[in-house]
Order: sequence, then structure tokens, then C-alpha cells
Amino acid sequence: MTWIDLTRPLDRHLAIYAEADYRDPPFAVHPWCSIADQGYAVQRLDLGTQTGTHIDAPAHMHPGGATLEALPPDALIGPYVTLWPGQDVPQRAGAVLLFVNAPDGGAISRAQFDRALDLGFAVWVIAGSLQVQGEEPLFLHRALARAGVFLVEDLAEDPARPLPDRGEMIAAPLRLIGTSGAPCRVLARGMVAERGQSDYL
Repeated sequence: MTWIDLTRPLDRHLAIYAEADYRDPPFAVHPWCSIADQGYAVQRLDLGTQTGTHIDAPAHMHPGGATLEALPPDALIGPYVTLWPGQDVPQRAGAVLLFVNAPDGGAISRAQFDRALDLGFAVWVIAGSLQVQGEEPLFLHRALARAGVFLVEDLAEDPARPLPDRGEMIAAPLRLIGTSGAPCRVLARGMVAERGQSDYL
């Protein structure tokens, strides 16, 4: 029943999202006070709401979309089912989160995307990247935001590779109010069937 950490480390090696004319806020840790001076140590953090492994609220991509606090905690903890690029859209079958396992990137058709959206998940968790064939690069992000879906992304991809189709997942963002997202800790453990029972890897 080992939990696998799918969260990118927040350190000086962290890649920061950038385009030709835009860059997310840099990540940095600064000393604030020391044990020698104050009797305890505190550091100051500089980061953006979409730094590292994070969750996007609909407000990140859709004007008037819900901000982070609109998502209940129950939508962030529980069974997951996996959507693999190139395979059929899975059945929901009691899952709480839709996990897209595409560490090497992948694509699905618009019809597959629509079927996956129709499953009604409040949260999608993507390891790697997923494109919708024939659509612009940010179509998936914008379509999920318009549908009110929260998106967890920028996971550590290698630990996600061996996860099976079903298991349990925890996606725990900072409890920020009124924001377009937050850094997020993501843990998962896979489920395997053995002698007619369900056990966790």
C-alpha cells in the first residue's frame, strides 16, 4: 500500500512556464530569520499560483470561472481511473478523479475528449501532456475551464509511468481563496485485483 509522490520538487531546478512574451513568477526561497538571531528559522517563498505541480481552477482560463475555494475537498481524494492516449475512454465506475497518464505526451480525438468530459469528473489529473487532435494547443485547458473542471498538472512524470488503470489519489492544494490555482501535492497508489479482491500496490 505504498503511496507514490507525483509532485515535482520545489527547488532551484524547477522549470518555470514561459512563452515568447510571458513568464510565470520565478520560484525562490529567501532567509527571513534565523535560529541564531530569533530563536527559530523562517524562510520567505516567492512563487506563482501555477508554480510546479499545481491545480488550475476554471478562473485560470475562463473569465468568470470558479476560483479555487469552489472545489470541495471530497473531489480531491479518492479512487481514480486512467485515460490512456490511444485507448478507449474508460468507464467511471465509482472513480472520483480522472487520471490522464501521458508522460511522453499524447493525443485524443475530439470525440474521445467529449466522451471523457461527459463522464462528469470535477477534477482531471494529467501526467505529461495531452492534446486534442485538430485543436489549438490550449484547447483542452480552455474547454475544461468552460465546463467548470479543475485541472491538476505538471506532475513528476517518471513515477506515474507504472501506475495501473485504477487506484487511489490525493491532490491537496494550498487553501487559497479567490485564486486561479495553487501549488498542489499529489500522491497515488495503484490497485490490482488478486483472488477476487482489490489490493493496493
